[in-house]
Amino acid sequence: MKALPFALLILATPAAAQETAIFAGGCFWCVEADFESVEGVGDAISGFTGGTTPDPVYRRSGDHIEAVRIPYDPTEVDYERLVSLFLRSIDPFDAGGQFCDRGLEYTTAIFALNEEQRAIAEAQIAEAEEELGREIVTPVVDTSEFYPVDDYHQDYYKSEERLPVSSVGIAVPKSVAYKRYRQGCGRDARVRQVWGDDAPFLPENGES
Repeated sequence: MKALPFALLILATPAAAQETAIFAGGCFWCVEADFESVEGVGDAISGFTGGTTPDPVYRRSGDHIEAVRIPYDPTEVDYERLVSLFLRSIDPFDAGGQFCDRGLEYTTAIFALNEEQRAIAEAQIAEAEEELGREIVTPVVDTSEFYPVDDYHQDYYKSEERLPVSSVGIAVPKSVAYKRYRQGCGRDARVRQVWGDDAPFLPENGES
């Protein structure tokens, strides 16, 4: 049999199957912004999961929590790395929400899609507890139905759409409003306090 030219051989090689991680780390704008900066991660989707309320929407999510569905290429970044990054991007000691956002909707969780993900996540939590010398309250739970939030909230952190009126100004682009919100909410300051130089998404430590 005649060998295929190199270019055709590349085209004939199947691409690596994309895999998925689902994390809840408080405000989904922030989790989406953090993980879309990681090499190997695709277009992350913000939404709600973990509860039983049908058709949750923003501010009326019932017993769901804000979460982000993260597609990734396992040949570029593995699940263990993603869990490690996630734990170091949150306050894993806070069971009542995250930073200035309080209540069930903003609590943290790792949603395992299978037993392999559960084992990896639990191992990463154990390592983080040893590093920090404290118990982590972020649970590992089974994945349930994921409900994407409406388009208004997707890619909020980089949108140039202007907000007529907001809590951080008038006619401010979403991207600017996001930065002001994140700073005002104290997310990066608290993550720095907990994790120090191990925090991956602080401005000087960014993965991007």
